[in-house]
Amino acid sequence: MKQHESADNSQGQLYIVPTPIGNLSDITQRALEVLQAVDLIAAEDTRHTGLLLQHFAINARLFALHDHNEQQKAETLLAKLKEGQKHRAGFRCRHAAD
Repeated sequence: MKQHESADNSQGQLYIVPTPIGNLSDITQRALEVLQAVDLIAAEDTRHTGLLLQHFAINARLFALHDHNEQQKAETLLAKLKEGQKHRAGFRCRHAAD
């Protein structure tokens, strides 16, 4: 995956990636590249996203982020992104909107 390098690589990265509604084969190559490269995936519906990840043999930590837990999980997500900055871990996260 080609990445745009910034002068400061220490910040965490957040990708917003669309996922297919119906046929899993409708996903773009770029979306697959991002999913394969990230450490953590936030999804509104983990069942749907889990099937997508399983179908494409993608191993990343998955957690639910939806209306009922948005405040708490958003804070956790921001903390993880900040950890990437602090530890220079290149933490990347993606939110799957399904």
